[in-house]
Amino acid sequence: MSATISSDLSLAGAFAAARGENRAALIPYVTAGHPRPQDTAAILTGLADDGADVIELGVPFSDPLADGPTIQRSSFEAIEQGVDLRWTLDALASFRAVRQTPVVLFTYLNPLLRHGMERFLADAVDAGAQGLLLTDLPVGADAALENRINASSLDLIRLVAPTTRPERVRTIAEAARGFLYYVSRTGVTGARQELAEGLAAEVAEVRSMTPVPVAVGFGISTPEQAATVARVADGVVVGSALVETLRADGVEAGRAFLRSLRQAVDGARQA
Repeated sequence: MSATISSDLSLAGAFAAARGENRAALIPYVTAGHPRPQDTAAILTGLADDGADVIELGVPFSDPLADGPTIQRSSFEAIEQGVDLRWTLDALASFRAVRQTPVVLFTYLNPLLRHGMERFLADAVDAGAQGLLLTDLPVGADAALENRINASSLDLIRLVAPTTRPERVRTIAEAARGFLYYVSRTGVTGARQELAEGLAAEVAEVRSMTPVPVAVGFGISTPEQAATVARVADGVVVGSALVETLRADGVEAGRAFLRSLRQAVDGARQA
C-alpha cells in the first residue's frame, strides 16, 4: 500500500492528494536513530511504502519538554547511540534519494541554534525536508527568526491547543503554512485510551479559521482513534504508539501497525 504523493513533493501536494481521494492524510512520527541508528533507513522507507502521506522525523534532543515519556526515552536512547541533528539530516538525505514522501523535521530551537540557523535552513532544504515543526517557537516569540525560516522553502508548522483563545487561534492561523497542528488535549505527547470529548467541534472551529489543512495529534494510539479523527480533520498524526511499537517489537511490527492505521483512515469517511 503506498500513499498517493503529489509530484511537486510538498505538504500542500500531499494534503491535496488525500483530499482528492476523500480521506485524511496519515502522518506518522518517528525519532531519528531509534530504536537503533541502523533501523532508521528501513523505518523511513517502510513508512513511505505502507501509507504515510507525510512523515514527521524527530531530531533527538536532551530536554524534550513537549514530549511524553515514550518519545523522551526514544530521544535519550538515540542520543546515547550518537544520533544528533547532523546525523538526522544525513539520514533524511539518504531517504530522499529513494523515496518522495514529504518530511517535516520535528525539533526544538537549541539544536538549530547550535548548528547555526542559516546553515540549518540550507542543510535541511538540501537534505530534502519540506517542513519544520518547532515546539518552542510560538507565533510572535521571535519575529526575525520566524521571518528567516519563512524566507526558506520550509513550511513552518504551527501548533494550536484546546486552551488557545479564539483570537490567538486566528493569529496563529494567519501565520500557518503547510498545515496547522491541532493538539488534541493539554499536556505532553503520549498514547491515550480515549480521545478528548468535544474534539470534533474543536477541530471544526479551528478549520473555519484557516485555509490550510488541520491535522490532529497527541494521544492517538489505535486504528479506531485514528478513524475517529480522520472523520473530522484533514490529517491524523500518530507518534508515541508507533515509537513504542518499533521499540518493543521491531521494524516489521511498526510497519504492520502503520498499515492498520492507514486502513482505518482510508475507511473512516466511507462508512
